[in-house]
Amino acid sequence: MMKKLLSALVLFVSLGAAAQAPKAMGKNDPEAKRILDAVSAKFKTYKGVQSKFTLKIENASNKVIGNKTGTVSMKGSKYRISVSGQEIFCDGASVYTLDNAAKEVTISKVDASANSITPQKLFTNFYDKDFLYKLNSDAGNTQEIELTPIDKTKPFHKVLLYINKATQTISATKIFEKTGNRYTYAVSSLNGNASVPDALFVYDAKKYPGVEVVDLR
Repeated sequence: MMKKLLSALVLFVSLGAAAQAPKAMGKNDPEAKRILDAVSAKFKTYKGVQSKFTLKIENASNKVIGNKTGTVSMKGSKYRISVSGQEIFCDGASVYTLDNAAKEVTISKVDASANSITPQKLFTNFYDKDFLYKLNSDAGNTQEIELTPIDKTKPFHKVLLYINKATQTISATKIFEKTGNRYTYAVSSLNGNASVPDALFVYDAKKYPGVEVVDLR
């Protein structure tokens, strides 16, 4: 669940620079690419990122089954995600996934392989590589882009990005799972020039007494 949360969160915050989609997989929309490239270029100007978001979870019957709020902070290769009693710390070398309810933290190394899930990789080399995309609508101040995963084994079959034209940032992301569930992440605030201290990304065991450590490094 935490890996799914992590990948979905970094998806709505930003997108990365383009690569080429595999041949015979269909064509991408050049106008959608222009918009995504602009979003990527804008994000790369940020020195430190702090964002607040809301998460709405709906089932296949359109019933809301969950509402959460959270925050994301990022600087360079470091990041921290906090949502409803769960936190992920990355100090650039290790990832600490903390579940406050279970009083457990799992530690793993930052994986440099091509298949690993890390925000820095998703921020810099992502949408053209893993998705086909098209511009669905361009009305008012919001553009809607639809992403379809090239890898059909993914647990989701479609992602909708809502982009603010004025700021060239993603205002919301809606992820459609094959199970019928839908996750909508809406950005309530985004500061791309935040002064983020390095200590924010460090898991300090002294602040979490009684937490069991599962070290997978």
